[in-house]
Amino acid sequence: MSNPQKIVIIGPAHPLRGGLASYDERLAREFMNAGFQTTIYTFSLQYPSFLFPGTTQYSSEPAPTDLDIRVKINSINPLNWIRVGKELKALAPEIIVVRYWLPFMGACLGKILRIAKKNGKTRVVCIADNVIPHEKRPGDLMLTNYFLAAPDAFITMSEKVLADLNRFSPGKPAKFVAHPLYDNFGEKISKRDARQHLDIDQHIKLILFFGFIRHYKGLDILLEAMKILADDKEQWVREIRLMIAGEFYEDEKKYTDLVEKLKIRHALILRTNFISDSEVKYYLCAADCVVQPYRSATQSGVTPLAYHFEKPMIVTNVGGLPSLVPDGKVGLVAEPDPASIAASIKRFYELGESHFENGLKEEKVKYSWNAMMQAILEISKK
Repeated sequence: MSNPQKIVIIGPAHPLRGGLASYDERLAREFMNAGFQTTIYTFSLQYPSFLFPGTTQYSSEPAPTDLDIRVKINSINPLNWIRVGKELKALAPEIIVVRYWLPFMGACLGKILRIAKKNGKTRVVCIADNVIPHEKRPGDLMLTNYFLAAPDAFITMSEKVLADLNRFSPGKPAKFVAHPLYDNFGEKISKRDARQHLDIDQHIKLILFFGFIRHYKGLDILLEAMKILADDKEQWVREIRLMIAGEFYEDEKKYTDLVEKLKIRHALILRTNFISDSEVKYYLCAADCVVQPYRSATQSGVTPLAYHFEKPMIVTNVGGLPSLVPDGKVGLVAEPDPASIAASIKRFYELGESHFENGLKEEKVKYSWNAMMQAILEISKK
């Protein structure tokens, strides 16, 4: 196949918000910068309201003026799937890059791709964020199998998802490529400027939990760890503060009840609302380190964010996280329990933030958008 000239990305993008949208828009720019005619097909309706746990699915940021984003796909309307599939069939891009992150999308995306490929020209590369979902629902297996039959090749961003994928769809070309750095949230700024912007004390020891709050991300485990630190015999440990920056995607009450039970409200800075793209850099740059206390994980969009802003990480020993965060070099790896996480937070401060500076600079060069683009182009030819 000759080098493709026309690329279509199917997945969330503006006016939708969140990490998937940011990723798709950044990937589109990489293709555009390389000279490809690039279009994003996004959702006019992504989730029915009963499936969406946040306050809104839509961004408050202005629409990007440099991208061709077509708001076309209704995830629950089969007639729409046929219409969009025929439109893509006629458009005949050399490559469709489709995001797959949730079985609910399997019927919609699987049908669109089957129709689009009938032109005999288009190859489909799926970027599979997850194959086995974090929160399981009836019908997941059927929807996943239906979708996975449609793409010609797969990219995963963790070794675990690659292993999961090979259980479902052995024989198709598939490759692990590390999640690129989110470099579209602005440049690193000083901790002083970031804290001033957020009205946070310049002198406190501050760790950060960032992103949507869902059970598998283990915020409750981190709160239990904060209780251990709050009861430590050393004064400096008791002064560590946790900033929680992100929107609740499940019942907030269980967390507020836990905070009250543990009596740690004084140790928390709560910014539990959606963090807009223009504000992300302030939260990352204000912190001493980022804590990901996950119960389970494939990859995490928070990790490349931390790399971009050169922030050390404390992650749990689950899924693909330890391979992305070399222990002692760019951060620390803990077990997913309160005592281990508390010990790692304490050790981080004993080592000092500067201990990780060179390791972060060295490791971050591995995670480029060009590597992701080249992997997509290469695997589409197999």
